Amino acid sequence: MASARTNTKTPLPCKEVRDLRTLSGLSQSGLAAAIGKSPRTIKRWESGDVEPDVLALREMRRQFGSAERAVREEPAFHFIDLFAGIGGLRLGFEGIGGRCVFTSEWDAHSQRTYRANFGEHDIAGDITQIHARDIPSHDVLLAGFPCQPFSIAGVSKKNSLGRKHGFDCDTQGTLFFDVERIIAEHRPKAFLLENVKNLQSHDGGRTFAVIMHTLQEKLGYTVSYKVQDARPFVPQHRERIFLVGLREDTGFDWKDVRIPERDDWPKLSNILHPEDGTEEPEDRFTDERGKVLKKYVLTEHLWQYLQNYAAKHKAAGNGFGFGLVGPSDTARTLSARYYKDGSEILVRRKRGSPRRLTPRECARLMGFDRGARRWNIRVSDTQAYRQFGNSVVVPLVEAIARAMSPHIIGSRQVVKRMKQLALFASAAAD
Repeated sequence: MASARTNTKTPLPCKEVRDLRTLSGLSQSGLAAAIGKSPRTIKRWESGDVEPDVLALREMRRQFGSAERAVREEPAFHFIDLFAGIGGLRLGFEGIGGRCVFTSEWDAHSQRTYRANFGEHDIAGDITQIHARDIPSHDVLLAGFPCQPFSIAGVSKKNSLGRKHGFDCDTQGTLFFDVERIIAEHRPKAFLLENVKNLQSHDGGRTFAVIMHTLQEKLGYTVSYKVQDARPFVPQHRERIFLVGLREDTGFDWKDVRIPERDDWPKLSNILHPEDGTEEPEDRFTDERGKVLKKYVLTEHLWQYLQNYAAKHKAAGNGFGFGLVGPSDTARTLSARYYKDGSEILVRRKRGSPRRLTPRECARLMGFDRGARRWNIRVSDTQAYRQFGNSVVVPLVEAIARAMSPHIIGSRQVVKRMKQLALFASAAAD
């Protein structure tokens, strides 16, 4: 019989515990205190290691169930999640009261992570094989369409192989037009598209011009865009371009996206394992004392190689090299290739070689672990690094979603929604 740890589906009662806790705004420790259990017990319930106590689950339903049902039964709007990855865009729009009615993601590993965190529901695979009319009607379209054909790394690789890229690419480059046909069919109130910053300059700006012409002239949407660094939200420099489209020109302004004050910008220490015994051990990433496992420390051979590689390129006047950081620093951009050697973000240690970030630290660095939300990581480290490196910074998306909300559901509905969500706070206080 397979153990609970290898089961790919979280038992429904365990998922309900996680849903109730997350929607109530409580941390695992907070929920434990509220119902008289230990944080370790709550963690085991949510992971599916053991099923929750029936009486405790009944008490959670009593305390938080009415508020949870109010939000679930009355979504402020419906949205679809295309090229969904692991659901970073989805999190931001669920946070303003939206309900996802359709998801498309072709990668099986990403699908596994998506289901582990959003529940068991249908995930469509290849979007090119799905008729637009078969997609449910929706108010908002979200799409982080594949960026490799437009990214610096992707273009360089394809050029070196003599392959096409951008809109000449026979595979990924044309996926933008699947976004186009779905928008044309359903005419949603709004959309949010995300891509690498290099999208603007690809092919001398012609690729971006085609995208903007398609969205504005062919589809008739008011579109505004901005390259935004996620640095104010997480201790990582990560620039991405976001395109906000509105069927009606309701005056969306990027100035309404609330950016934290500089004094509140987080440092790397906010996402690193403290390794001082104050953090509950997670046996996949830390030992019983909370120390990061040795498997994340670079071998002396790899560390020497990276140092020699950096010295070679420095002597040649190039900027290539590793990124060595400490608790008070800011990381470089986490990439999908991080699993190879971790060179862009290496954590300095008091003695010996530096180490990679653990996948849990990556979840925090990308904003998937935030407040009461704890991301469920069920794939291998290699896949987890790829998934986080390809994803969006969640708190940045949440800030954009909040700025878009009056243009999606109207100012009055936004106020009503905030009152509904306030039920969670009062339930937690009780």
